[in-house]
Amino acid sequence: MQMEQLQKDMIAAMKARDKVRKDAISSLVSAAKKAAIDEGCRDNIPEELVNKVILKEMKSVKEQIDTCPATRTDLLDEYNTRYAIFEEYAPAMMSAEEVEKELTEQFSDVIATGNKGQIMKAVMPHFKGKADGKVINQVVAKLCAK
Repeated sequence: MQMEQLQKDMIAAMKARDKVRKDAISSLVSAAKKAAIDEGCRDNIPEELVNKVILKEMKSVKEQIDTCPATRTDLLDEYNTRYAIFEEYAPAMMSAEEVEKELTEQFSDVIATGNKGQIMKAVMPHFKGKADGKVINQVVAKLCAK
């Protein structure tokens, strides 16, 4: 996701007087700017950094949803709405088939060892932000079982 697109969507939400959407997108913009300052690239924020921030924010909202008491339906609705908005901007994750294809093509030597811990250690940095960890774990377990 491009930073410029996030900012344009935030402005559009302001013009439409959609406070909930504006607040959600605004939190993404500010988190991306903060991360960019921390990494020393404030003027030109790379797309990878914005995607990383979006995934991190989604994870924190998901934790809020999971830990929120069921009696607080107002908060649950707010968190679910925010999560849905974040999902619109989240990068597309790889499917299990895509992960398996890439693993067999690029990491065949490590997979041949059959050591699941060693395989996970080698492949996780490659797939960070591209695929869900649970999907990677399932595919690696399947490949080790062969």
